Amino acid sequence: MTTRIVLVRHAQSVPPPFGVPDDDRRPLTPAGVEAAKSLAERLVAYEPAAVLSSPQLRAVQTVTPAADALGLAVTTWPELREWESGLLPSADWEDRYARSWAHPGTAHGAGESLDALTSRAGKALARMAGEYPDVTVLVGSHGTFLTRALIAAGCRMDWAFCRALPMPAVYEIMR
Repeated sequence: MTTRIVLVRHAQSVPPPFGVPDDDRRPLTPAGVEAAKSLAERLVAYEPAAVLSSPQLRAVQTVTPAADALGLAVTTWPELREWESGLLPSADWEDRYARSWAHPGTAHGAGESLDALTSRAGKALARMAGEYPDVTVLVGSHGTFLTRALIAAGCRMDWAFCRALPMPAVYEIMR
C-alpha cells in the first residue's frame, strides 16, 4: 500500500510583527489569496481523497480553494503546524534560523528543536499513510515543517533549500 502525500507550503502571508509570538490567525496577503486560488486547479488534478492542514490560518486558506473545488472539507491536524521554534520574529531571524539548522538538536526556551520537528513530521506522515492507504492526501502546511517532513522521508535538505522555498510550493512524498 502506498499513500501519495502532496505537501503544500502556504502562499504569501502577512508578515509577523517583530518581538511578539507569531499569531495562528495570521492570514494570507491579497496576493497570497490569489495564488491559492490559482493553485487550486493544479492541486485538484492530484485527485486527493482528503485535504488536511495545519490549524494555522495561512495554511488552511491555501488549500481551501482546492478543497472547495473537490467538495471536501479541510481537516486540521495540530501536528502539521509550523515549527514551534521558541524564537520571536525579529529582524535577524534568518541568522537565528541558520544557527538552529547548524545545531538541529538545540531548542530555544520552551520551543522545540528542529530534530523534534523532524520527529513530529515523520509521525504525521506515518499517521497519514495509516489513515489514508492507497490514496492521495493533500496537506497544507509551512516551509520549515515541509522541509523537515522531506528530511523525515529520507530526502537530504538544508537551510538553503528551506529558505529558498517559494510561497506556495508543492512537493510529493510516497509512504
